Amino acid sequence: MSKAKPPNTATGMRVKIYAPFKIYYDGLANSVTASNKVGPFDVLAQHHNFISLLEPGDVVVRTDGKEDFKMPINRGIMHVKADFVRVFLDV
Repeated sequence: MSKAKPPNTATGMRVKIYAPFKIYYDGLANSVTASNKVGPFDVLAQHHNFISLLEPGDVVVRTDGKEDFKMPINRGIMHVKADFVRVFLDV
């Protein structure tokens, strides 16, 4: 299993959204929006390390020059570390 290095820039980060048997998104992005018990939040490049349980709603991935990737979820976990956002879904 190879380890991909996340981008080391102020404007980009790697995002991977997946469930046990399917990858829904794997690529670069400028921001990710999701919701937890406190409410909606955004993750941008250089965000502090972070982990959160996600509430039902949309996960939105924004990238320059592309249409937003929008996915409704029931629940999941978001882990942010070193400009790499992982969203594990319970599908």
